[in-house]
Amino acid sequence: MPDQDVRLQHLKTWLDEQLENLFQAQGWGAVPPATLTAASSDASFRRYFRWQGQGRSFIVMDAPPPQENCAPFVKIDELLASAGLNVPQIHAQDLDRGFLLLSDLGHQTYLDVIDADNADALFADAIDALLALQKLPSSGDLPSYDVALLRRELELFPQWYVGKALGKQLDAEQLAAWQRVSTRLIDSALAQPKVLVHRDYMPRNLMRSEPNPGVLDFQDAVYGPVTYDITCLFKDAFLSWPEARVQAWLRRYWEQASEQGVPVQLDFAEFCRASDLMGVQRHLKVIGIFARICHRDGKPRYLADAPRFFSYIETVLARRPELAELGQLFKSLGVSS
Repeated sequence: MPDQDVRLQHLKTWLDEQLENLFQAQGWGAVPPATLTAASSDASFRRYFRWQGQGRSFIVMDAPPPQENCAPFVKIDELLASAGLNVPQIHAQDLDRGFLLLSDLGHQTYLDVIDADNADALFADAIDALLALQKLPSSGDLPSYDVALLRRELELFPQWYVGKALGKQLDAEQLAAWQRVSTRLIDSALAQPKVLVHRDYMPRNLMRSEPNPGVLDFQDAVYGPVTYDITCLFKDAFLSWPEARVQAWLRRYWEQASEQGVPVQLDFAEFCRASDLMGVQRHLKVIGIFARICHRDGKPRYLADAPRFFSYIETVLARRPELAELGQLFKSLGVSS
C-alpha cells in the first residue's frame, strides 16, 4: 500500500539515525552496509523487519499509531526482563511514531522447529520461562482480566463468527443458552488464582534462542487466571498434540508450579477442569477473531484454522457435562470441527 511505502521510508530514516548512535555508543565503528528484509507479520497492523550487516542483526518494529501502541510493549518488556526472561532488548524507541529497534532473538520460532521428538525438551524450557513470568508480583500497573474483558472477548463469537461467517443471528432460545454458557466460563475464570498472563503464550511467539525460549508478542499482558497461558501453549492455532501428551505436560507444569509457589489449584483434577473451561473461553474468542480478520480486514487465511479450535472445544465438551448447552448450541447452528 502507498501509505505503508511512505511509512517505510520514514522508518528507514529513523533507523539510520538510531544505528549511527548505537554503533558509536558501543564502539563498533561505522555502520556497515546492510540488508533490511521483512522478518514477519501478524494479524495486527504491526510489521517487523530484520536489519543484517557484518554479523550483526536487529529487529525493527513498525507499529503505526493510532492502530497500535508501543508503550505497553516497552513497559512489559522491562518487567519480563527483570524476571530473567529472554525478551528483546530495546535499543531505541519512538513511541509517538511507533518505531522500535530491538535485539534479534533468532530466526526460528518453536512453530518452525517443534516436532514429536523435541517437544518435551522445548516445552520444558517454555514451562520454566512461564513459571518465572507467573512468579512476578502484581504491580497494579497492568489491566485485570475482569468480567468486562472476558465477556467482550466471548462476544466476538456470536458477533463475527455466527453473524458474519455463518450469516446467522442467535434466536431468543439460542441467545439465552449462549449467555448461560458465557457466564459459566467467566465465573470459572474469575474463580482462579491470579498471575501475570501473557495472553498469547504459544509456539509462534516463542523463539528457539539462548537462553531458551525467546519470548515475543507480550504487549497485551494482563493479570488473570493462572491456567490461561499454559492452556494456550498446548492448544495452538497451528498444530495439535495427542491428548495424552497434553495431559502429561499439564501435570508437569502443575507439579512444578506447586513446588515453586505459583498459586495453582490444590487438586490436579480441579486444575484440569479450570484449564478446560479457560481453553473454551479462549477458543471461542479466537474463532471470533479469525472471523473478524477475514470479514473486516480481508485476511481469510486465518479462518481456515477455525476447525482446529472447534475440535479443541469438542474434546472438552465430551468430558465436561456442565458445558452440554454449548454442544447443543453448536448443533443448532450447524457448526463443528
